[in-house]
Order: sequence, then C-alpha cells, then structure tokens
Amino acid sequence: MGLRRSLALAGLLLAAVLCSACSPDREPAAPSTVKLGQRMSAGPWGDISRGRYLVHAGDCKACHTAPGGAPFAGDRAIPTPFGTIYSSNITPDPETGIGRWTDEDFYRAMHEGIDRLGNHLYPAFPYPWYTRMSRDDVRAIKAYLDTLAPVRQNHRENELPWPLGQRGVLAVWNGMFFDEGTYRPDPDRSAQWNRGAYLVKGPGHCGACHSDKNLAGATDEDDPLTGGFAEHAFAPNLAGGIRDGLGTWTGQDIVQYLRTGRNGRTAAAGPMAEVIEQSTQYLSKPDLEAIAVYLKSLPATKDASVASVDKDTLGRGAALYVDNCAGCHLGEGQGELGAFPPLRKSTAVQAQSADTLIGVILNGARIPRTEAEPTGLAMQGFADHLDDAQIATLTTYIRNAWGNHAEAVDAGHVEDLRETLRKSPDG
Repeated sequence: MGLRRSLALAGLLLAAVLCSACSPDREPAAPSTVKLGQRMSAGPWGDISRGRYLVHAGDCKACHTAPGGAPFAGDRAIPTPFGTIYSSNITPDPETGIGRWTDEDFYRAMHEGIDRLGNHLYPAFPYPWYTRMSRDDVRAIKAYLDTLAPVRQNHRENELPWPLGQRGVLAVWNGMFFDEGTYRPDPDRSAQWNRGAYLVKGPGHCGACHSDKNLAGATDEDDPLTGGFAEHAFAPNLAGGIRDGLGTWTGQDIVQYLRTGRNGRTAAAGPMAEVIEQSTQYLSKPDLEAIAVYLKSLPATKDASVASVDKDTLGRGAALYVDNCAGCHLGEGQGELGAFPPLRKSTAVQAQSADTLIGVILNGARIPRTEAEPTGLAMQGFADHLDDAQIATLTTYIRNAWGNHAEAVDAGHVEDLRETLRKSPDG
C-alpha cells in the first residue's frame, strides 16, 4: 500500500493528478423511460424530474455532502493516493455554490472539467466519465440542482503536495489522459446494450473505481472494469472472470445486487455499499437490466496464476475463522441467505486485492439499507481484537478455503492498511 502510493505520487510529479469516486438519499427517483439520445418533451418539470433521476444515477449527493452537512453543499473529504480533495458546493447559492452558473458553464464543467471562472477541476470530480453524457441530460441535472435550497458553504482548501495544488498542472494531465466527447452508440449493438454502456461509462462512472490506474491516476483504457483501487478499498473486477469477476453471475444477480445491495452470491461492502444505498437502488428496472446486459458482454481477462498457501497458515486461519467468523458465515463459508453473505466461491473475496476484505475485518461493515431490503445488518470490526498477523492469516484462509483461491496476505500489508484507514478523513 505504501509503495503503491509512493510510486503513484512520483508518477504524478512527472505528469499530473487524481482519481476517485463518489456516492445519499431515501427520496425515490422518477423511473427513467427515456431512451438514449431521446429528449423529454414535458417542459421544465420534466427536466427537473429527469435531472433528479440522473443525479441519483451519477451518485452526486454523497460526494457533495459532508457527514452531518447540508445536502449538496460540499466539503466532503475525498481520499486519494495523492492527498485529500474536498468536494464543492453545488447548491444554487450565488456566492459559494453554482447560483451564478449558466447552463453552458455547468455543461463545460461536466464535459471539459473546467469551472465558470476557467479553472481546471480535479478528476476526483469524474468529468472524464461525465463528458460522455448528452447535453440534454446535463441540462436536466442543472435544472434539478437549481431547485435545491441554496446553502452558503465555502470550499475548503484541498490538501495536496506541491505541485499538485496548482491547477495549471491539470492542463497537462488532460492533454495526456482525458478524451473529451459524448457517448456514441455502437450501431452493431442493441439499444439495451447501448443504454447500459451509456450509464456505466457516463453518469455511473463505474470505471472511476473499477478500473486500474496508471502512475498519474488516470484510468487504464486498455483494461477497463477489471478492478481498481479507490478510497482505500479495492473495487472488484466487473468483467467476465469466473474466479474474481462476473462470469458466473446471471443478469438477474446483477440487477438484484444493484437494487438491494445483496444477492445469493455476496453483499456490498466498502464504498460500494454507499453507492447502492444512495444511487443504484433508485434506478429503474429497465436501466438496471441494461447495465447487466452491458456488463455481461465484457470479456474475461486471463486469470493470473496464484501461488498455493502452506498448510500451517491454512490451519491457523481455520482456527481463527471458527473462533471469529463461523457463527455467522457458518462452517463452510456458505453464509445465511438474506442475512450473512457467503464467503465460499465469492468473487469479492477472491479479488485481485484483499484490501476491501481486510477493511471489513478491521472496521466492520453494514449491508446497505434499501427500499427493497430495509434491514441493513451490521458486522462488528476486529481491529481491537486481532493483531496484524492474525488478520493476515484469517484473510488468507478465507481467500483459499472451500474452493476459493487467491493471493496470500502478509502482516505488513495489514499494518499499512490499518494505519491508512485510521488516518483517513472518511474513516
């Protein structure tokens, strides 16, 4: 973890900047029946309803709402490998928000990553994905935001090392890594597939977390959605891998997961739990099905070889599992349907990185509360109960028991991640 951050910072000093993701609302969104590229004709109220739906799809409120703060007023700390970014106020306050922004100003920010005054925005604001959104969709989002109560909330200075605090460096980053332009439908694919691709690549900005990043923090376009780091967690592979991807998931599995935060295979944890609770549960069934169709079309990558784990480690891990985990997840890791997620044959457990699993063991987790599944069961953390070596051994066992197979975890990595999570502004 420490080495990766050091390499990323070194790469950034040569080029430029950042990457991250965002994600709250119990307010039901209007279902979207609008096809890709179709303009709504219901006048301004139609735009507002559509904009509210797209704000959910874009998971805007969570990133732009600080814990205990006013909705959309910003000041939420977004951790990145290079420092902390504080989100901006997007209420219509004329002094500290976007009250003086025109539709064109807002479109330029979403499409080019440049604000009303001509300043470059950090790509912790996911304009590299929002650029794919249609002008009508962006205009509808602005129409909805204009209806919010204005909140006076000044923007806190970002905590970035030199020269990353100089926004001019982002012009270099954009020139090297940013491809501006709206989504162009693939004529060889169905309307449903294109709708799913638009949602994933545009407002959903799934690749901001679920794709690998280069040393400058830019998404690896040659290997999209095969897993990546964000907010001190690992967002797993969404491509067709059998062991650690969605190869064995059905389309209905994906829909159920995005709507409820759980299915028969897993339950959401880490940043994804917030995404489901505050974003995807509000998407319409046709849109969730379109996302599933698109994700199921992604090809599997070659499965990397994984070294076997020695019997002594597995034996110690099994004892730790019986003492700390089996009461809920049961002896064979099968879990309890509707309550405790299975660990056996779990693609999340077998992910390329164990960081999300380690984070859950350290700090606990809560299954998302959704309208379809309002009971968000919680798991306690073991940070005060198990030391780094024990957590490494337990994690390694879970990742290699009951037919699972994944890289072992060492105590030094757990120590680094424990300290990172302890210092994290969102932790």
